Amino acid sequence: MIKEKKSGQIIVISSPSGGGKGSVISGLLKNDSENRWLSVSTTSREIRTNDIPGVTYNFVTKEEFEQKIEEGYFLEYTNYVGNYYGTPKEFIKEKLDAGIDVILEIEIEGASNIKKLIPEAIFIFIMPPSLKILVERLRRRGTDDKEKILKRFHTAYKEINEVSKYNYVVVNDVLDEAIQKVESIIKAEKCRVDRIEEVYVDTKEEEIHELLMDDKDFENEKLSQKIK
Repeated sequence: MIKEKKSGQIIVISSPSGGGKGSVISGLLKNDSENRWLSVSTTSREIRTNDIPGVTYNFVTKEEFEQKIEEGYFLEYTNYVGNYYGTPKEFIKEKLDAGIDVILEIEIEGASNIKKLIPEAIFIFIMPPSLKILVERLRRRGTDDKEKILKRFHTAYKEINEVSKYNYVVVNDVLDEAIQKVESIIKAEKCRVDRIEEVYVDTKEEEIHELLMDDKDFENEKLSQKIK
């Protein structure tokens, strides 16, 4: 029999702005809130109308963010479209040790930083169905002016070319289908051979196999009794 490692997994989810990673993550947490935990990133960007401080992000000023950098508060951080984004170290190890999967919703550069620190993490890129739909999603937000949308579009175009740095890519066309694909990835990752902690004997068939492997027991009474 196989004994799996009980520690949680780090799941890094990225997408271009407007790719829908937030919606996918909400679905994952809804499906299994007990065994998954979203590490809330810290940012210096302005709060939007649909943001919930402490849920969407932890919002701080640029000066406060830079102070936290000096204090070593972040596992990783990056500057994206003129704003800081960072992953706090707090609670991550505690959750992993408790067997809880930790989801990191971070930008492409931040994901690259995590890959250097934790290469065994699962890296999933959420891809928009097309650049045209991406622009439509950015417009529907109603939070950015034309100049910012254009800047985000150019950044997104560059980011999509970074997809080869991820383990998996999921196209977010139909949201429920995208969530299901990510669920399948997470389940498959838990079956990886490198997550096996040990192989142990707990059935009669396995005990017989162990005896057969030992020449001195091959002809003895012990084996005969086991086979009966």
